[in-house]
Amino acid sequence: MEINTADNKYKVLLVDDEEDNLALLYRTLRQDFYIIKTTSPLEALKMLEEEEVQLIISDHKMDEMDGVEFLKQTYEKYPECVRLLVTAYSDSKILIDAINYGKIYRYIKKPWDPEELLLIVKAAAEYFQLKQDNDRLIYDLKELFSGTVNAIIEALDAKDSFTLGRSRRVTFLSLKMAQHLKLPSQEIGKLELAGLLHDIGMIGVPEDILNKSEALTADEFEIIKKHVNYGVKILEDIKQLKDIVEIIKYHHERFDGNGYPHYLSGEDIPLNARIIAIADSYDSMVSNRSYREGLPVEEAIRRIEEASGYQFDPFIVETFKAIIWDAINELREFELQMSE
Repeated sequence: MEINTADNKYKVLLVDDEEDNLALLYRTLRQDFYIIKTTSPLEALKMLEEEEVQLIISDHKMDEMDGVEFLKQTYEKYPECVRLLVTAYSDSKILIDAINYGKIYRYIKKPWDPEELLLIVKAAAEYFQLKQDNDRLIYDLKELFSGTVNAIIEALDAKDSFTLGRSRRVTFLSLKMAQHLKLPSQEIGKLELAGLLHDIGMIGVPEDILNKSEALTADEFEIIKKHVNYGVKILEDIKQLKDIVEIIKYHHERFDGNGYPHYLSGEDIPLNARIIAIADSYDSMVSNRSYREGLPVEEAIRRIEEASGYQFDPFIVETFKAIIWDAINELREFELQMSE
């Protein structure tokens, strides 16, 4: 939220249903802040729809709506604002509710000293600015990280033309399954990154094996299998990717324990790894390779079903079957738009 007043002051909304108190607050703050004010919390909610403010200061005891409820509603709609509660009470429940529901920065105890109040509000303004600066930094870091991930994916696509777009397709199918399962947003975020990076270890596999025009020998397949460990090695020193590495590490395990490289089985395999395993296998089956044509969709789905219970988690197989046709149609529409 940018400050948009002519003199670049922070904009403060004052709410107090007693005119004298409101006037005193206004006089104390008007020199350092751009002030809008009202005696009605209901009117204040309407004002917030039209005015962009950085700080909200509300009295606690008001007839239309108490300050905790008012600040709770402002938090739900305008969480970026910094909120302060003015109260004559020191009841711990009121303060706990104000913190838990109104998400207040501080409370101001009546009777307050004008100089002390001004210092508190200035500190709240500094806190607002700090939050804004941090949000910008986090956004810039996410953009940088996103660019890095995309560069890695493009490097993978350039190394093996037959897997062009594969990481993104596997990620798309994995996310569709996760959404169907209603996984928490944090887990979905991890799954997205793991899907994009799950085959990063292929960078360490010789190109003559990746681009071989005949079926792989047993020895060559053993080299391919090492891509899991290569991927872990590439990412394991990035502490922010610790949870992502745990997914990538196990995405070639099998439900019956006969996968690789750690021979985990059943629910010992992380859920997100079990999801990626199906998306990865499906995309591999339907994709053309230098030594074979991709399978028809129906045949790939049938093979996924047949592998339920020994290669794949039966529950995730059912999830895959529930989303696959809609997901295929979405992918086709997207690819069609991109080609136009």
